[in-house]
Amino acid sequence: MKVVHVVEALEGGVYTYFKDLSTFFGDKEISNAVETTILYSGHRNGVSPEKVNAEFSTGVRLIHLSMVREISPLKDLKSTIKLIQELKKINPDIVHLHSSKAGVLGRIACFFLFKKKKLFYTPHGYAFLRTDISKNSRRLYSIIENRFQQIFGGTIIACGDTEFEIAKKIGPSKLVRNGVDISEIRQYFLPHHNSKLTVGILGRITAARNPKLFNDIALRFPEFDFVWIGNGELNALITAPNIKITGWILDKKKVFEELNAIDIYLQTSLWEGLPIAVLEAMVLEKPVVATNIIGNKDLVLQNQTGYLFDKIEELNSYFEILKDHQTRISLGQNAFRRTQELFDKNKSFNQLLDLYKE
Repeated sequence: MKVVHVVEALEGGVYTYFKDLSTFFGDKEISNAVETTILYSGHRNGVSPEKVNAEFSTGVRLIHLSMVREISPLKDLKSTIKLIQELKKINPDIVHLHSSKAGVLGRIACFFLFKKKKLFYTPHGYAFLRTDISKNSRRLYSIIENRFQQIFGGTIIACGDTEFEIAKKIGPSKLVRNGVDISEIRQYFLPHHNSKLTVGILGRITAARNPKLFNDIALRFPEFDFVWIGNGELNALITAPNIKITGWILDKKKVFEELNAIDIYLQTSLWEGLPIAVLEAMVLEKPVVATNIIGNKDLVLQNQTGYLFDKIEELNSYFEILKDHQTRISLGQNAFRRTQELFDKNKSFNQLLDLYKE
């Protein structure tokens, strides 16, 4: 069986997801039954074809193909033609599309193969949920998602519970939750307690992560230290004197060491699919404080693994509770157990494998 994955946004959590996917499906026993190819778009924030080739499993085939995130008729046409050419060469049994852009270009490419393929699509956070774009743009993306599903069909594989509820209204859907490599991440877990409470986030400083809110929270709590593990185009919005920006860390081991060194994980996202960074923090037993949005609310259980908030004022009471070291330990342990139960990558990829075999 030949399976081709098409992904446009190979960065951040999606990069981690695909690196783990390559390890799982590149395993000799599995690769004997399932021949996996990943068609991806790179050259973003340190993600180059050289990096991908060095870090992904040699048991999968990797093909770099240029795609752009926003709508660009000429560039999208070129990408679609190239995608058709590559798919014709491979002649896959299954095509699995990841992210909104790949979902559009990939469906068009599959149509022009003139051979029916088993088609799957994972949004990793629907584009029409974005809040950094106009209402008209969101409406357009929603129309595209619904129309393309009606015209081209396929099965939607949601990466989180709330995304699954939305997906069921659009077309045939399955739930395969995002997962992380728990055993790898646990190598970097060490009980940690800072003399000054340290609150951190991991990811690109971009509109989706809402750096202005992160900055406002740091200004509201000057008695705490804050750290942004990463960098990005909106780093100028980070002005609070108690925030440290680490810059890009390409060595994942150092990322986990930085993540283990914080006391509380703060996710200020405006929209999500199912955030990998939050899962990584939970494996390292960090209590999570997060915006009450799709994705975040699928991970955080109120007063059990952390807290969800709608307004910044709610953080006064939550951070007061989290000043207590034993409370942080208890919530962190609950968070770790939750990842073991629901968000283990091996369980998730085995679910995916079963769907491919159906």
